[in-house]
Parts: sequence; structure tokens; C-alpha cells
Amino acid sequence: MNIEIPTWVKPGIFGGVIGAIVITIVGFNANWVVSTSSATEMANDQGKSAVIAALAPICVAQFKTQTPTNQTMQLAALKSESSYKRDDFVVDKGWATMPGNDSPTKEIADACADQLMKLTE
Repeated sequence: MNIEIPTWVKPGIFGGVIGAIVITIVGFNANWVVSTSSATEMANDQGKSAVIAALAPICVAQFKTQTPTNQTMQLAALKSESSYKRDDFVVDKGWATMPGNDSPTKEIADACADQLMKLTE
């Protein structure tokens, strides 16, 4: 018994394989599909951003423990710094050192400087 395969089957199979390859390539390039390592990296970045966003207000609170006169002077000094040195200013003042830590965090200092600059507006 001979089975006749219709003539459209071969192009249909090739079309399905080529379509699957194209969808895979487009999916990965458009970030519709991510690998495990990419997903882990994205999750770590989001976690780090969330921690910085949560700790920056503590830095601002540490700044606000000063007297109002001192706060005004420190904000004026911060505003006079160039934008790329403001995080260093916050680190030098010790506001970016979180309770329980011995050293400041640059990323928190940067976020804190941004929030302190909003107070000058």
C-alpha cells in the first residue's frame, strides 16, 4: 500500500520550520522572550533599584536631623556643587551611611542628592 503525500505538505513543513525560526529570532531580539540569565539580571537590577528607592528617604531623614539654619546652608552648598559631585558631597556629610552600616553607598548617595535637590526648588 502506497501512501500518497499531497504536494502541499513539503512547502507547508518548510514554512512551519522557517516560521518557527523567524518567530524565535524576533522574539529574543524584541525581548518578548528572555533567557534565564537575562531574567535573573533584570530581576537583580529591579531589586537593586527598589532597595535604593527605599533607602534614599532614610538618607534625606538623616539630613533633616540638622537645625533648619544648618539645613539651609547645606542645601546651598549642595546646590553649588556640580551635578556629578553631589553624591560625593552627600557621602562626605555621612548622610548616605545607613544605620547599621560602616560605609556609605554611592547609589543611595546619588538618589539622596536628587531628592535633596528637589528640596531646593
